[in-house]
Amino acid sequence: MVQSNRKKLKIDRNVTFVANCCSSKNTISDEIMTSLSPTILTILAPFAVLFSCPVWKNARTMLIGALLCRGKRTVCAILRVVGLSDNSSFAKYHHVLNRVNWSPLMGSKILFKMLLELIGNALPLVIFVDETLERRKGSKIKAKGYYRDAVRSSKNTLVKSSGLKWLSMAVSWRFPFSSRHFALPFMTVLEPSEKSDKLTKKRHKTTLQWTVQMILQILTWANNIPLILVGDGGFASGKLAWVCLKHKISLVTRLKMNARLYDFPPEDSGKRGRKRVKGVRLFGFKHMLSMADLGWKEADIQAYGKKKVIKYVSGTSLWGVDGFPPVPIRWVLVVDPDGELDPVPLMSTDVTLSPERIVELYAQRWNHEVTFEEVREHLGVETQRQWSDKAIARSTPILLSLYTIVCLIANRLNEERPIAVAQTAWYEKKEATFSDLLTAVRKVLWKDNLIFRKLIPESFRENNYESEVNEPRKEDAHHPRVPWIGSLIEYLAAA
Repeated sequence: MVQSNRKKLKIDRNVTFVANCCSSKNTISDEIMTSLSPTILTILAPFAVLFSCPVWKNARTMLIGALLCRGKRTVCAILRVVGLSDNSSFAKYHHVLNRVNWSPLMGSKILFKMLLELIGNALPLVIFVDETLERRKGSKIKAKGYYRDAVRSSKNTLVKSSGLKWLSMAVSWRFPFSSRHFALPFMTVLEPSEKSDKLTKKRHKTTLQWTVQMILQILTWANNIPLILVGDGGFASGKLAWVCLKHKISLVTRLKMNARLYDFPPEDSGKRGRKRVKGVRLFGFKHMLSMADLGWKEADIQAYGKKKVIKYVSGTSLWGVDGFPPVPIRWVLVVDPDGELDPVPLMSTDVTLSPERIVELYAQRWNHEVTFEEVREHLGVETQRQWSDKAIARSTPILLSLYTIVCLIANRLNEERPIAVAQTAWYEKKEATFSDLLTAVRKVLWKDNLIFRKLIPESFRENNYESEVNEPRKEDAHHPRVPWIGSLIEYLAAA
């Protein structure tokens, strides 16, 4: 117990030592920022075109601080972690969010192009779309509203929370170090509440209208790349389906159990009059569950982190929607033989997609929810304290995009050296998660850029930086080895 307390006290003193070093005026200066490793610079450099040179230096400092910061992601917390708490010109860092003119849309385009470069020829490109609620209160937050809180609600209880509603689009991609697909956000849009739009005298847009606008914007960037858009049941709309059909985008989503299905219209008989647009109505999904002669099939799919056996029946038909012509779709009714999950009817506007592929794509959509949880846990979403309209509209999309930036940097680091997977006595991880990726990026920043390159003398670095083969250098009387530096970096980099 005494040894444990002494060790903790020793680490705390070491943290105080580095904090005092970082608090000096020359700690996070232009010299340190330009000493970033090429792995990090290659990911951050493309965003420099968004800003002027002075603003880019401030924005780059804030990005590095947001990566190193733990806890709340306020501008003040970021300045503290990079040693600028004594900087009297701190307002210029706030101005990056609430005053300086730069285009978040152009930033989304740059990040999207980087993801296209990562994916290469692995087409079609799968894009997830989903909403998330950022719980915020305060009379100065104009765009807030009261929405259903999906995390706190259940089937029997509806909970509404005050906050900001965001619509996010993310690219699905599986990195070599993981068996699951990561949802990498690249575009996030604030959806002001209807009450807020009335007060500002703006035309209110629904979630589906924002989705159509975003997907049309992506088409201008994609250069005729085949796209698959995957969303939950809230995106099962006739308008969105016809927009996707018009632009040759495959829409995969969930239908309601009472969805209306129709047969295709019969061939033209040559009679006068209006041609039929749909055939006879087919059985509903509820009725299909009680029909054993439909030709149910079994399949093994990768869903929710494990392989699962499902039963399904599929077909092509017309989906009846109000206000629009019937939509040709491939529908899939999925049943869990174990009874753990409720029956789920799925659809795709691409009738050539296999039923197994449709089920796997919809199951992968859950990774977008994982991303929302991880940005709250590790990147401080919902801890911002901005009141400016411009800062509010920028901070959350930046943090969501920072998730993608961390994954891209970690992917480059993994090519140099495998990502270390954190292990504990009570939890054995077999592959890297986002917390491991963030820890790896922080280690590079602390060890290679901040501590070993600038804050510590050359002789200190030589005796405390282990080689690629993990063989420590021998110490001598003039160049002693300090054993606590490795523990200190692990402490600072922990996610």
